[in-house]
Amino acid sequence: MVKTYQKFPDVQVMTTAGPIDFYKDVFGKGKWLFLFAHPADFTPVCTTEFVEFAKNYSEFEKLGVQLVGLSVDSIYSHIAWLTDIEQRYGVKIPFPVIADPDKKIARLLDLIEEGSGLTVRGVFIVDPQGTIRFMALYPIEAGRNMQELIRITKALIVSYKAKVSTPVNWEPGKEVVVGAPTTLMEAEMRMKLPNSKAWYLMFKKYEELPSDQRV
Repeated sequence: MVKTYQKFPDVQVMTTAGPIDFYKDVFGKGKWLFLFAHPADFTPVCTTEFVEFAKNYSEFEKLGVQLVGLSVDSIYSHIAWLTDIEQRYGVKIPFPVIADPDKKIARLLDLIEEGSGLTVRGVFIVDPQGTIRFMALYPIEAGRNMQELIRITKALIVSYKAKVSTPVNWEPGKEVVVGAPTTLMEAEMRMKLPNSKAWYLMFKKYEELPSDQRV
């Protein structure tokens, strides 16, 4: 079973943009991977999601995140569907989509609903070292919330760069959480600081992070 904080599979995939080697073409270039699976091409909810991902593509790009789609459809089905989206909705899909008709990649990532044979509506966010930092599965009938996906991506990037955590409802610009102390002396010192709420809970202003650790 795939879990968070384990390494993403070291595989090559065939996509609508040609072959991709994740460890060479994504992580090897210092990028994050945002892999999202959809149940099938030419389906209503998936179409709305692809349009929205395309509209927010530049936001992910600015964050150094490579968007990649995935389903068990063939490369020809992907090409036909992406062409249809552009013709009907005037939106060009700028990110690659993995063709996985033999279900090899989907099974590696536990993204197959065996009853229907369709890909699960899933999300993986992977850091530049190839470590899975976030996973989520959505029901086939419910589309994903794009703003929440962007928010969690930003939170993960800040945590990764600044070695901090983000509290409930965090948004860029809000305070971050400093790791809990590991000694009694450190805990006692923490309580004397104005930004400590408890010995185990201390905040740090977002503006105090170096600029290269923000998003």
